Amino acid sequence: MLLSRQLRSSGFAAATNRRRCARTSVVVMAMAPNKHQFQLMVNSCTGKMGQAVAEAALRANIDLVPYTLCAPFDVEDKTHVTVQGVKLELVPPSIRDTAIMEIKARYPNLIMVDYTLPDAIHDMVDFYVRHNTPFVMGTTGGDRARILSEVQAAKTYAVIAPNMGKQIVAFQAMMDMMAKSFPGAFSGYKLRVVESHQSTKKDTSGTAKAVVQSFVEMGVKFDVSQIELVRQPTEQMEVMKVPESALNGHAYHTYQLVSADGTVMFEFQHNVIGRTTYAEGTVDASLFLAQQIAAKSEKTLYNMIDVLRAGAMR
Repeated sequence: MLLSRQLRSSGFAAATNRRRCARTSVVVMAMAPNKHQFQLMVNSCTGKMGQAVAEAALRANIDLVPYTLCAPFDVEDKTHVTVQGVKLELVPPSIRDTAIMEIKARYPNLIMVDYTLPDAIHDMVDFYVRHNTPFVMGTTGGDRARILSEVQAAKTYAVIAPNMGKQIVAFQAMMDMMAKSFPGAFSGYKLRVVESHQSTKKDTSGTAKAVVQSFVEMGVKFDVSQIELVRQPTEQMEVMKVPESALNGHAYHTYQLVSADGTVMFEFQHNVIGRTTYAEGTVDASLFLAQQIAAKSEKTLYNMIDVLRAGAMR
């Protein structure tokens, strides 16, 4: 509670010395010796994806920073969230610029993970760049070209990808290679794309958009606005065959290509239940990024294809 009160206080920076005395009495969790030389701070742990990543980080024996950046409404009725016995103090936007100074002082090899909301993505990117804080971002939405340009110009170390699922990203890469190697392979074909996610996901899947772009490069006439979003539980179960138990956490994608005369049909499908594959991929991305930082790599901006190529996965 002491840290919570101080984080909420406008005198956050002035209370530094008092907190140093108090911290020695706080025991977060007994863990095996950490073999990784960085600390991970997972933001938006008030959400299910943030919690899944925090859990994956603990499974990987990574030092989990006991703070999480959150939305203003998150602190209306609570001061912290607990992930597998680890208490994470909530840091709202009003004090995060002050709080990050001390957090970085305490955790000099800090990497942040971002799974906030699409409408907050530009604000979060500005924050990471402003404080030169390495980050892994799986949040979808926003102006991707603007985001990449801003991070590249600032030389802030980052892994940014609309999908952190390793095998799904490998599928995307295969589609991209096919598009580059065989442009026009599906010229004249009609494309239908249907994607189903939990009802809380309002935007179109970034993965679906990326795969569509590959098909467009292969000669298909299609716009991402034509992607069909399924968000109603009844339709998800009856049409997409999503198990009822997975309605609150799934990603079902179907890409169907039919020749102009209707005699040939191709169908690509990838269905995911739960968040584990994305959380594990995010942890792999953070491990990869830590390696690039330690090596003082000249390249600073990466995506999940870079992570896959490095073979830096558990």
